[in-house]
Order: sequence, then C-alpha cells, then structure tokens
Amino acid sequence: MPGIVVGTDGSSGARAAVLEAARLAEALKQRVVVVSAYGTNAMAAVSPEAVAHAGDGRDAAEEALRAAKADLAGAGVEFDVRAVCAGPADAIVDVAKLEDADTIVVGSRGMRGARRLLGSVPNAVSHKAPCSVYIVRTD
Repeated sequence: MPGIVVGTDGSSGARAAVLEAARLAEALKQRVVVVSAYGTNAMAAVSPEAVAHAGDGRDAAEEALRAAKADLAGAGVEFDVRAVCAGPADAIVDVAKLEDADTIVVGSRGMRGARRLLGSVPNAVSHKAPCSVYIVRTD
C-alpha cells in the first residue's frame, strides 16, 4: 500500500510535520512511516558540536520516534517507525523509495536565508525525492 513518509528529529517543527502526515494519512486511508536519522552525518546536520556530545545520535533518534509513536497512536492511522543510519535527507528519501511512498512530509525549518542556499533538509529532500513533497510551515 502506498503511503506517506515523514521525517522527525524530535523538534516542535518535526512534530507539526508528523501530525500533518497523520491528518493526510487518515483522509487518504494511507499508512505513515516515520523516519529519524542518526550517525555522524545526521548529527553534523544539526551542528558539529552535536557529534562530539551525542555520540552517533541513535538514542536521540529513538526518543524522537517514541514521541512520534505517542502522537500517532491516537490518530487512528496505521504507522511504522524507522531509525536510519544516514544523513536526514538521505534517510527520508531512501525510506520513501523502499516504501514506494506517494508523499514525503517535512517541516519547513531551515528554509530561510543562507541555510536554504547551503542545503537544509527540506531543500535536499525536495531535490532528491522519488515522489511529491509536502513542506509543512512550522514557524
């Protein structure tokens, strides 16, 4: 069954994207797959200091997925979660390809100014995605 892939890092913006993915999935009778990235590439996307202080970030990714599960449990939609060792954009796009997803949902965080030019996660996903990308305004 085609579905919706949504990325989370546990932030409030990512939570908004997860909730919007649930709303879409309910309306379209689709399944949601929530992805959280970890590894030095995933942590470096947040900040270089995060790599030194958080190891590979697997614990943070698992915590973000636990929060997403709690949000989705009451939403009445079928869902799955995946912690993926990769950079955030690559993790989301790779899972979308594996799942043959119809839509990727991401939050808009990082889509302004210099970060947009340098390559935010939503920007990278929109360029690499094998399907439609829905960018949720999160600010």
